[in-house]
Amino acid sequence: MPTPKEIALGAVAGTTTTALLAWKTLFPYIVDDIKTIRRTSRVAKIAGQQIMTGQFLVDVFEDHVARDPKKTFIIHEDKQYSYECVNAMANRVASLALTWNLEPSSTIATMIYNEAAFVWTLLGLLKVGLSDAFINYHLTAKPLLHSLNISEAKVIIVGAGDELLDSIMEVREGLPAVPIYVQGRAQETLPPGMLSFDDAILRTLPTNVCKSVRSHVNLMSPMCFIYTSGTTGLPKPAIINHAKSIGVSVTYSILDYSPSDVVYIVTPLYHSAATLLCLFNTFYTGATMVLRKKFSASHFFEDCRRHDVTVIQYIGELFRYIMALPETPLDPVHKIRVAFGNGLRQDIWTDFQKRFNIPWIIEIFGATEATGALLNITNKVGACGRLSPFMRWASTEFKDTFIVQYDPIEDTPIRDKRGRCIQVKPGEQGLLITPIPPTYTGFYKGDEKLSEKKILRNVFEEGDSFFNFGDLLYLDKDYYIYFRDRVGDTFRWKGENVSTREVCDVISALDFVQDVNVYGVRIPGTEGRAGMAAISVTGNADVTADMLQSLYQLCQKDLPSYARPLFIRFQKDFIVTQTMKHRKLELVEEGFDTVKVKDPLYYMDNDKKTYSRLTETSKDRLLQSRL
Repeated sequence: MPTPKEIALGAVAGTTTTALLAWKTLFPYIVDDIKTIRRTSRVAKIAGQQIMTGQFLVDVFEDHVARDPKKTFIIHEDKQYSYECVNAMANRVASLALTWNLEPSSTIATMIYNEAAFVWTLLGLLKVGLSDAFINYHLTAKPLLHSLNISEAKVIIVGAGDELLDSIMEVREGLPAVPIYVQGRAQETLPPGMLSFDDAILRTLPTNVCKSVRSHVNLMSPMCFIYTSGTTGLPKPAIINHAKSIGVSVTYSILDYSPSDVVYIVTPLYHSAATLLCLFNTFYTGATMVLRKKFSASHFFEDCRRHDVTVIQYIGELFRYIMALPETPLDPVHKIRVAFGNGLRQDIWTDFQKRFNIPWIIEIFGATEATGALLNITNKVGACGRLSPFMRWASTEFKDTFIVQYDPIEDTPIRDKRGRCIQVKPGEQGLLITPIPPTYTGFYKGDEKLSEKKILRNVFEEGDSFFNFGDLLYLDKDYYIYFRDRVGDTFRWKGENVSTREVCDVISALDFVQDVNVYGVRIPGTEGRAGMAAISVTGNADVTADMLQSLYQLCQKDLPSYARPLFIRFQKDFIVTQTMKHRKLELVEEGFDTVKVKDPLYYMDNDKKTYSRLTETSKDRLLQSRL
């Protein structure tokens, strides 16, 4: 017969179990809340501890070198680079940088492909307290010139590759008189005025430089600049200071990232997804990363199997291409335990996870310059996070994260009679906003107005300020969050943010263009939105073949491939809002539907190197092609 103590314990246990069952009945996703809180709180705790040590990422890296010098750090094109090897190359870069006699925290602009040289060049600059501006190597002409000039770089380093050198040579006359070093080339093979980076570092030593040369660096010092497109039209250098670099470098603690892990990187290192997440977390943890110069669907899982990859980083568009490949018995054969990224489409999520046997998919929603982020760590298909009342109450990480109502016509948040923003309710969509900390010193290098455009002020109280992501998110009845679209002057295509202002500025240079309105349109089976431009011709003149060819040539020359409008609509009368902004809502809804749109429609015809008339036949052919 049970004792009174055993009866009491049994009663307590039964009551607790009943209470838990009741909670799960009333709030079926409370377990997901708790899982999310526990893992995100871990990130904040570790970041705080790391900041208290006074160590920056380059210091942490040097500790890994001292502790395990022979461990493989980078695998690129089947070549393995140990921590010791990368450190030796970084020391040579640092020694060269010291000969430049630059002011503390000066900026160096680098334009380097995905390869080991990107990493050791960055580390070398950090060793002597310099900042690195990551230049998008896809850029040419005006966007490239703008990116270099706004960085205020005192030295430019160009990576190996004739295409990169050609791009620099094209804009050289518009650059200030600063040294330009070229990797992968001997001095005698370079154009006059260019310097061989390889020849220069051969004259330096691979020994560690004294840490005192970076003693001027503090948490608020800029570590690097990562460019992002926005409403100003041209790339903006987002400031990544050392405090933020430490914070993002422990993000992978969510997925229990350890030195035994191997992460696979195919997105460009000039992007935050590859650098802030993959590279910086590998710096912190002492793991191994596999670098591929560019994404290849057919080689993706082949590489993962060959190098025992355990973590893959993605943008949703990549998995769509992989899913298009024929199935093979090897699809589920690998050591991948988690996929971490953003933009995985809901319609392929389950099929991808099942076909390739991916146990855990973590979808993140954030922005390079943002003051917060969302995470879906529970494998909830299609969601990019969750934000429940319980999470707000139980966790400081979610307490001040909000989704507020948004007016798509006027492109502004909706405010109540007191002028305050209104939180969305379950079943509604709106803008994601996160609080700006007291240490805020600007989101972008350069004009303060660029940073101000990302700030919402007096949101709930007089004097408060929040970062505006500029994205529409949907909150469902169970408090899961889903990405809907970008708003304002940007949209996403081919994994890149496209600035409508930039495209408008380029097209407006044509003498026959009176006005232009650029927006993104959905294409079935693709991620994001393809570019489309509505153009009014001066004097309502008829469209000619010369106009179409000039438009095509200009877009090819002055715009990155992802920003070139796939469709053109010639429109006689533009609709504007009360604040004289172009109305896009109706245009976006009509898209390139040849039945709905009565205006002449054209598409980018790369075979004929012009814009050709869009018909039902040509549209079907276009949609069946690989866009």
